[in-house]
Amino acid sequence: MDARSSPPEGAPVVIVGAGLAGLTVALRLAEHRRVVVLAKRSAAEGATPWAQGGIVGVLGADDSVDAHVRDTQDAGAGLVEEHTARFVAAHSAQAIEWLVAQGVPFTPDAQGPLGLHLTREGGHTVRRIAHAADATGRAIHETLLARVRAHPHIELRERWMAVDLITSRLLRRREAPRCYGVYALDIDRGRVQTLPAAAVVLATGGVGKVYRYTSNPDTATGDGIAMAWRAGCRVANMEFVQFHPTCLYHPQERSFLITEAMRGEGAKLRLPLGTPGDDGSPWGPRFMPAHDARAELAPRDIVARAIDFEMKRHGLDHVWLDATHLGEAFLKAHFPTIHARCAALGIDIARQPIPVVPAAHYTCGGVVTDLDGRTDLVGLYAVGETTYTGLHGANRLASNSLLECVVLGHACARHVAAHAPAAAEALPAWDESRVEDADEQVVIAHNWDELRLLMWNYVGIVRTTKRLERALHRIELLDGEIGEYYAHFRVTRDLLELRNLVDCARLIVRSALQRHESRGLHYSRDHPYTLPASLPTVLVRESRRD
Repeated sequence: MDARSSPPEGAPVVIVGAGLAGLTVALRLAEHRRVVVLAKRSAAEGATPWAQGGIVGVLGADDSVDAHVRDTQDAGAGLVEEHTARFVAAHSAQAIEWLVAQGVPFTPDAQGPLGLHLTREGGHTVRRIAHAADATGRAIHETLLARVRAHPHIELRERWMAVDLITSRLLRRREAPRCYGVYALDIDRGRVQTLPAAAVVLATGGVGKVYRYTSNPDTATGDGIAMAWRAGCRVANMEFVQFHPTCLYHPQERSFLITEAMRGEGAKLRLPLGTPGDDGSPWGPRFMPAHDARAELAPRDIVARAIDFEMKRHGLDHVWLDATHLGEAFLKAHFPTIHARCAALGIDIARQPIPVVPAAHYTCGGVVTDLDGRTDLVGLYAVGETTYTGLHGANRLASNSLLECVVLGHACARHVAAHAPAAAEALPAWDESRVEDADEQVVIAHNWDELRLLMWNYVGIVRTTKRLERALHRIELLDGEIGEYYAHFRVTRDLLELRNLVDCARLIVRSALQRHESRGLHYSRDHPYTLPASLPTVLVRESRRD
């Protein structure tokens, strides 16, 4: 459809979130429906621009859908749904072609498939990662965001945050569970508005900010997962939180990721000089070969646990990632963002190793959906890191995340266009007649800090049943305090994010307590062995306060 044509008639589709998943759905849907996209900060913020490595594409002559599926299953530790992995892999080339057509400036290679340079990352058996140097997410996001801003059928509302879904349960209707729209906070005006919708698509990303140390931006507060849970949707596999092995350790930069593509190109993880096992390197001995035959190219969960083990074993604040042997010209050409950022912090990565630590990175579980993005509520969809589709299993294969957003974003848009009603129902306004402005924010700030530290110490890379039980007890107390605050004061973004984080923290802990084994990203000292067979952890909300 010509973008200059008159907008489609009927109620809009509301998309909550302006990352790759949300933008993909918006662009694919806008030729059929009016679209409203909500971004709780500026649309330029979010997790997508932080993605460095790239996006998977089954493109090369040495690759196949079967090979990609096997690598995804191997990384997912026995919990990957094969039909999902196969669907995503089979549509990966189409996804890359669509992004190229949108104008995404991938790194070229005249000899490569589609004229693209492909790199390799941990867990992949071949080079299949299309990338834009080491800032792929930013290149993709900026390209699609510019198209969204220019599209006449898409309304982008920045600094608008969804509060809760408007459902048949909320409206006290005796009918099949359904979503009719969303209450959303206009942050600058401080008022909650009612947004009726033909359909609502949750694309709010993950829940990394529930942990004290994370590679995620401030937007990653699990908003979509928490809202869907409160609305009655099933949530699955929340115990599998991926900790990225290599986040920059520096007092001025707590969330800067060092892409594993650097390890894919040959960077080595090392202990400090003088540590037993010294192999003659000027930067200290390697340790990954002692943990896994794949060494630095092992999946993320193995590398993160190995780093955590070595840090605790030797009392270290960090380990080293050594890329000095790759040479300055190579590092500047392939990792310009990392080279420049580290240089600004006084680290010359061509001549000295990079201090790194694991950090909470990716949520492998979320709202249960099918391959069209449908949730348990008619009219409610979810796409991207907010969801559980079975693609990631117990551990995400590197660079499958951006691919999932595009492939399932396309599928979601097709289903919404074909099935969402033309009209939306009249809905009740938000009632804040019995609340008042909060006179202090210290309660929110204190509980925010306590929750994140609690999750880091008790629900981190290595877990025990006792720690999980203690965490759950304290989370319930925090939930009571926050619920009381929510009932008496006008909502703010900080309060809403804290409320959502507490809900997600409870889901993570409850899921972890139900898994009596160690698998993928979930490692329990009380259950250190992997069972011969396992199933996803699916939580069902049985009461209003679950």
